[in-house]
Amino acid sequence: METLAVPAPAAHAARRIALCVEYNGAAFRGWQAQVHQHYPTVQEALESVLAGIAAHPLRVNCAGRTDAGVHATWQIVHFDTPAQRPLKAWVRGANSRLPPQVAVRWAQEVDAEFHARFSALSRRYRYVIHNQSARAARLAELVASHGAPLDAERMHEAGQYLLGENDFSAFRGASCQSRTPMRRVMELTVKSYGGYICLDIEANAFLLHMVRNIVGALLWIGDGRRDPSWMKTLLDSRDRTQAAPTAPPQGLTLIAVRYPAHFGLPIPDTEAPPFF
Repeated sequence: METLAVPAPAAHAARRIALCVEYNGAAFRGWQAQVHQHYPTVQEALESVLAGIAAHPLRVNCAGRTDAGVHATWQIVHFDTPAQRPLKAWVRGANSRLPPQVAVRWAQEVDAEFHARFSALSRRYRYVIHNQSARAARLAELVASHGAPLDAERMHEAGQYLLGENDFSAFRGASCQSRTPMRRVMELTVKSYGGYICLDIEANAFLLHMVRNIVGALLWIGDGRRDPSWMKTLLDSRDRTQAAPTAPPQGLTLIAVRYPAHFGLPIPDTEAPPFF
């Protein structure tokens, strides 16, 4: 009697999943996994947990690689998997296994053309400065400190010289690997909230340490060491050696990444108070 061959079950096609990730960067040596290094990174923590849920190794791509000590409330990542899991598994399942400093806010299936980095239209960072004579305690990991009084209006005025598409070589970290120093800044605001100064900056992309180097220059302007017009002089110089020191990382948070509307991703609330 002839035996009919039973076809093997068809393998599931890969799905592309986007996640929004929040993290306190104080416990990590930045976002990116380090080859041959044993420092904790956000990427390694996330990939390890997601691989357990998917039951296969996977690699996540992010919207922006944050430095050591830098935080995020709206980091966007994507990964591909053939695993058939409900979206809540990528959120609740991941959050039950991730360290307390990392959390997944939402998950959404996206088109194969979506890329967390290359599809992004802009990134928005917030830098919060504790501007009081006594150092911060409760928010020590989340804000930078500057004891000398700062003039937020002078800082805001100086920041307007950076709007538009410019060569940001004067604010570029020494080990930056970007092919071009050109970036387009859409918005830069500086506001005072009691004893805190809050800077928001949005651009199509950022160079290595670009935000922290801009903040360093604004601190010199805010405490009177330089005039607001010095910002334009510095920008036009394209010379990092003429700039102020790099501001510390703990005041910096990635708070938004924007994508074309057709991807249907949630929109971050950037009008919320600055203290998370």
